[in-house]
Amino acid sequence: MKTLAALVFPGFQTLDLYGPLEMLGDHDPGSVDIKIVAETADPVASYHGTRTTVDRTLQESSAYDLILIPGGDSAPLDPPSAAINSWLIEASEHAEYVMAVCTGTVLLATTGLLDGRRATTNKKDYVATVHHGPNVQWVPKARWVEDGKFFTSSGVTAGIDMSLAVMAKLFGQEAAEAIAVGTEYEWHQDPSWDPFAARAGLV
Repeated sequence: MKTLAALVFPGFQTLDLYGPLEMLGDHDPGSVDIKIVAETADPVASYHGTRTTVDRTLQESSAYDLILIPGGDSAPLDPPSAAINSWLIEASEHAEYVMAVCTGTVLLATTGLLDGRRATTNKKDYVATVHHGPNVQWVPKARWVEDGKFFTSSGVTAGIDMSLAVMAKLFGQEAAEAIAVGTEYEWHQDPSWDPFAARAGLV
């Protein structure tokens, strides 16, 4: 069994979180144990107002096999959250894979963990946010990027494609494809597929 910590903060993007969790939790029952993690134990409201129950606070544990960081316009970037960044640094040291979606990648970049690594983020917010990670090798055209244990994706639905790529790493290509078929999702398996970079004027 793999343990997964999904970090949430007030105003997180709903699909950034639940799209990947649908894929990451859809293998054999019990193969991935998902915990919602936040600064406090209070339910956390998403950008759309829906509230998510917290399983553990940052202080309770940082030892997980998998980390998922959703994005959102309210992601703690300026200034960064010392508590969240400290947890991310410690949790990433333990983790087998660290996944970030949309501006969740920029949040991860503020920790310094992506310095010198390739990464991508939401193309709509790309120009306005990548300065938060000045030492990151930002990739303007990519659906998702894999660099070592770090998987980062473009906006919102790209996180679903990225999470399926991680499931292929963990449980095999056939298992990941079965998840996509079972959810009736058309999986973009090419990480360089990115029509939104051109629409945003990045390429």
